[in-house]
Amino acid sequence: MTAAEAVGLSTDRLARIDAWRQRLVDDGKLAGATTLVMRRGQVAHLGSSGLADIARGAAMAADTIHRIYSMTKPLTSVAIMMLYELGLFQLDDPISRFVPAFAGQRVCTGGSRGKMDTVPAARDITFRDLLTHTSGLTYGFMQSTLVDAVYRERGIEFGGNDTSLREVVEALAALPLIAQPGAEWNYSVSTDVLGYLVEVISGQPFAEFMRERLIEPLGMVDTSFQLPAEKLPRFAANYARGSTGKLVTIDDPATSRYLEPQKVHSGGGGLLSTAADYLRFCRMMLNKGELDGVRYLGRKTVELMMSNHLRGDMAAMGQPRWSESTAEGIGFGLGFSVTLDPARAQILGSPGECAWGGAASTAFWIDPAEEMAVVFLTQLMPSTTWPLRRELRVLTYQAVID
Repeated sequence: MTAAEAVGLSTDRLARIDAWRQRLVDDGKLAGATTLVMRRGQVAHLGSSGLADIARGAAMAADTIHRIYSMTKPLTSVAIMMLYELGLFQLDDPISRFVPAFAGQRVCTGGSRGKMDTVPAARDITFRDLLTHTSGLTYGFMQSTLVDAVYRERGIEFGGNDTSLREVVEALAALPLIAQPGAEWNYSVSTDVLGYLVEVISGQPFAEFMRERLIEPLGMVDTSFQLPAEKLPRFAANYARGSTGKLVTIDDPATSRYLEPQKVHSGGGGLLSTAADYLRFCRMMLNKGELDGVRYLGRKTVELMMSNHLRGDMAAMGQPRWSESTAEGIGFGLGFSVTLDPARAQILGSPGECAWGGAASTAFWIDPAEEMAVVFLTQLMPSTTWPLRRELRVLTYQAVID
């Protein structure tokens, strides 16, 4: 920790974050939460409120272990880009080069679940399509297309599946796409497929590659796909709003699937982590691929990842809104969103800021212009329950005084 004023932030204004976080707990909207703000390499704010586990009275703390769900995606994206830097593939290479099941796919154009109408895909999915969620894949939980209904019927699920990563990916490849590759932005299992590609290209199990090449070297000591038994007291419960508006437990730490070994490791949403651990990742990205003398990616690679790879913003690619807010003024890089125009996005921030969140209302963002990183951890599903990320943005950026 450092004095806020030493890095151009106001102590009094940062205290508004504490008041906001405590109010969410007092109002029963959250069981507990942790907020962390770093600027110019120094942590200027760190605070926790409420409980990590209501039933057991366990306090939320800076070292509480959370399900970070889709905040796994940026780490998986870095992993595949580490292999990219070895010259093993190009971003516009078709992934069918490594997974032949993805060759010659078809695209759904209508019909019914009993008989979908399809046309041939204009081209195969590329690595870039997966990294930017323009692959034409989807998620079974979307419940908006004929294709995601088939995902549910066929058990296309990367969390808790009892088969293997290869089997899930090959079953996925046999299903139609919801759009032509590269044509639309659709949130999807794309990053889970990237996890399998890490496995195929490296010749090493995905979870092992992540642990040996990224997580352990970064010093992310509490980040893993499975919770060690000795860390159970620090594992938060996961909640949702019940019919009366009160919080109900949807994943109890004592019976969570995260306690058991997983056969399928989800590159799109399988990791557990803490605020301190995730800040290590943010520091590395802000440092253009290097941390504590260890280089994970080259500077130019990180700059490419933090650039917008869409034709315009997400709204122009068919996604008018995302999570809590408009998708106008928000682009997408290689693994996370990229702010293009804060005024169009109607949020405080900077052009070039990279961000993403998780299904249990977690969030992070990295702002190179302000040399700032923010991590927010809680456990409430779905992430659209409250506009937490927008509110925290205001409270964070209003504290900048230089």
